[in-house]
Amino acid sequence: MIDTLHAEWTKLRTSAGTFWLLLAAIALTIGLGVAADAGARCVTVGCNQDPAKISLTGVYLAQVVVAVSAVTILGGEYGTGMIGITFTAVPNRVAVLTAKAIVAGGWALVAGLVGVFGSTLVGWIMLPGRGFTPANGYPSIGLSDAGMLRATFGSVLYLVLIALLSLGITAVVRDSAVAIGCVLGLLFVFPIVLVMVSDPHWHRHLEQISPMTAGLAIQATVDLPSLSLSPWFGLGVLGLWGAGALTLGALLLELRDA
Repeated sequence: MIDTLHAEWTKLRTSAGTFWLLLAAIALTIGLGVAADAGARCVTVGCNQDPAKISLTGVYLAQVVVAVSAVTILGGEYGTGMIGITFTAVPNRVAVLTAKAIVAGGWALVAGLVGVFGSTLVGWIMLPGRGFTPANGYPSIGLSDAGMLRATFGSVLYLVLIALLSLGITAVVRDSAVAIGCVLGLLFVFPIVLVMVSDPHWHRHLEQISPMTAGLAIQATVDLPSLSLSPWFGLGVLGLWGAGALTLGALLLELRDA
């Protein structure tokens, strides 16, 4: 397993686009967070804006870069035909998928730690000047606040789970373009459908099963009782999507030819 993991890490490290995708994910996370911080304004007590969600706005687009990177880790080999060589060198296909999952998750972890913590730091610096102060009901927007700390670490975990979900879907469909379409559809179609659903009962249930909507509940620090799921349960929903995709992908890898 160690040799397999080393081989997968070498493939990722020597891939031409890996470094740039890493920078893009970090830049999007921090850059969009800065833009959101600059545009935010709280002028009254109880302005009902969530400083954590504002600072971490960039995660919405950074997840796309993380998903694309995770897809190419496996889909690129199917596209070039190199997957046959990989499975010849390592006949244990579950071990290959496990190694790729560790590498994909590690890549997302690095991007998430730098980007998300950078965004939180920028928010801590900028948002008090935009009215998010104790006078308006925001005693702390830094990591000393338990809610902000949970939102920050949870957003990093969110990006890791997006990478694992994307890898699992790629193992199922075996094509990069199709996998990217499936991942983005799964993430963004649910929120579009939610806009069109007016029935409160169905709206709430769709929120509870939507991987992105449920997962990003981890960022909420304001008005938690209104959430359809608690923050950690919401992130757990995304975890179940990822685990399901990886399990199905591993099963199909064993049953199908390369």
